[in-house]
Amino acid sequence: MAGTVTHDPPPAAGGRQGGPLIVTEDTELLDDLLRLCAAAGATPEVHHGVPERRGSWEAAPLVLVGDDAARRVRGAARRRGVVLVGRDQDDSGVWRRAVEIGAEHVLMLPDGEQWLVDRIADVAEGVGRPALTVGVIGGRGGAGASTLACALAVTSAREGLRTLLVDADPLGGGLDVLLGGETAAGLRWPAFASSRGRVGGGALEESLPELHALRVLSWDRGDRIAVPPQAVRAVLAAARRRGGTVVVDLPRRIDDGVAEVLSQLDVGVLVVPAELRAVAAAGRVASAVGMVLRDLRVAVRGPYPPGLDDREVARLLGLPLVGEVPVDPGLSRPAAGTAPPGAAPRGPLARFCKEFWERALVEAGTA
Repeated sequence: MAGTVTHDPPPAAGGRQGGPLIVTEDTELLDDLLRLCAAAGATPEVHHGVPERRGSWEAAPLVLVGDDAARRVRGAARRRGVVLVGRDQDDSGVWRRAVEIGAEHVLMLPDGEQWLVDRIADVAEGVGRPALTVGVIGGRGGAGASTLACALAVTSAREGLRTLLVDADPLGGGLDVLLGGETAAGLRWPAFASSRGRVGGGALEESLPELHALRVLSWDRGDRIAVPPQAVRAVLAAARRRGGTVVVDLPRRIDDGVAEVLSQLDVGVLVVPAELRAVAAAGRVASAVGMVLRDLRVAVRGPYPPGLDDREVARLLGLPLVGEVPVDPGLSRPAAGTAPPGAAPRGPLARFCKEFWERALVEAGTA
């Protein structure tokens, strides 16, 4: 059980902040809190009351006060990030004590353990602004969505942003292949199939192949074609906590795992060739995706038949227009052994991607 007294979040920060401050004399409670800190990868500072050392109370990124110690910290300076931790679910007085010490949250163990592990890990990792997360999906097969996803990721990395490219399509052949890194060392999706709860953002990033200055989470060449939704949720949440950008190549089918990805996207880009049949197919994809994703836009790929252009495609689909994806012979069928999509900074595809990021980052308030 976790209850909220106020809704102000703790101050965000970049880089690691260190572990929380624990204040309690309850040995059993202390054992539990130390165990949860270890699970979150944090080393706490422990005191029986308000620390005598000047600044310890104020500087700790998170303060965990045992219910037994509430009276002893009553006179401490008010600050954000204080959690009152107890065990007695039936103790109505805990809320009064929380108000007296200025606690933001009241948490009861064992029910609130996962929430507390996540919160401790957040402060230990120094979580700041989450990554701008963009999903790319084809309106029909062969639309060029995977290549555009790669080009967006390559362009983001070239602009100096921490970038992760996620392959959410197990039947797509592997984005590491498209980037020329199928033999690169690092983990692929099947290694995360048993993930539950929280995945460390830093550990995730370091475990993945690094190709063209970005990290790639792709599929291997094994038989597994699905990862449980809870594992997808944990992995993508860890990726977003690292900041920068996350680009996801999406399949056109919507299963539980893809729905988890869609729920964490900021923007979706539907790639549609300028063909009436492709527009009809894209309409069905947009309908399914739109049930989960609120911000879906369309990028149109030429050439155009008479009477059809990018604005008309967007009008027919009822979606905002990202723009026209430049005509590029390698967009839908990149040649083996060539540079990855978007690698040429002055190429039309790279310019398209750079303009996309410039707009998207301004809209997200990160530029």
